Amino acid sequence: MTRPAALHDFSELLLRLYRLSHELPISAFQDAALDLIKPVLAFDSSMWGSATRTDKGIDIHTIHLHNQPAEMIAAYEEVKHLDTAAAEVGKRPKSTLVFNADAWFHRNDQAQLRQHGRRFGQANFFISSDANPLTHFVHWLTLFRSDPDAHGSEDERQLLAQLTPHLMQALALNRIVHLDRLEAGVQAPHGGSAIGDLRGMLYHADGLFETALKTEWPSWHGRTLPEPLPKHFLSGNKRYSGRAVVVTHHVEQRLLFLKSRRRCLADSLTAREHTIAELLSRGDTHKDIATILSRSPATVRNHIQSIYDKLQVSNVAGLIHELRLAG
Repeated sequence: MTRPAALHDFSELLLRLYRLSHELPISAFQDAALDLIKPVLAFDSSMWGSATRTDKGIDIHTIHLHNQPAEMIAAYEEVKHLDTAAAEVGKRPKSTLVFNADAWFHRNDQAQLRQHGRRFGQANFFISSDANPLTHFVHWLTLFRSDPDAHGSEDERQLLAQLTPHLMQALALNRIVHLDRLEAGVQAPHGGSAIGDLRGMLYHADGLFETALKTEWPSWHGRTLPEPLPKHFLSGNKRYSGRAVVVTHHVEQRLLFLKSRRRCLADSLTAREHTIAELLSRGDTHKDIATILSRSPATVRNHIQSIYDKLQVSNVAGLIHELRLAG
């Protein structure tokens, strides 16, 4: 049975963890969370991320390295097909393993993997994961000890198993808080929000975002982003404008922070018309706009009439209202 003092210490650690998830930016949270658990579960370095399990090993979506060089990932790609621990972790929805690298990767054909571990100080492993058996998508945390004799214990394995769900939940909350801060004061009416990765995996989506995407793609299942979205964004586009929905994105820490809204009349404006509409909304006259854009007043008047027709308004006040709907 857990002693009352130990239980109090564990509860205090969790409170501090969740407090950090709300206070820190996403660029700092994971390192701070890992530093927080070091006094109760000692380790030297870590990798914390998400991946899809394939026949050729794990296919990494996101990765945070703690006290590990960036070249470790490139080196791991060369030996990941030998990593039987990653395969073992992916077999069950939730799994926590603690082992010595030389003992686990003992086969002759795993010599290259053992060499990789010695190069990057990965002598003893602590791995905990949460996997989806349908999609083979897994969130995982790996802690490394560089001392070959610093083996992990069963008590430490159980401690990591208890900590991991909280670490994963705190990370999810940290990202959602960051999304809320990005949207503060700028979210358009009828808008939704979500978080995904550059591979299209969806980590969080509110009800409005899900409704918007189902309007655009009725057969959308919700586990990943509709294929056109990440493809469109990776091509360098900031905004996806569909038949019924508009989705914009912001990239940070290799994550897509997404906003959705219903398509509105202002989305039908051309780039030139949108520029003129913005100038009108700030109070410029058609003659002012003609001077700014080096166009004739007659040409600008024609553009303004087209803008009013598309927005179905007759004055600047109506134009401003329609522009605000576009966010």
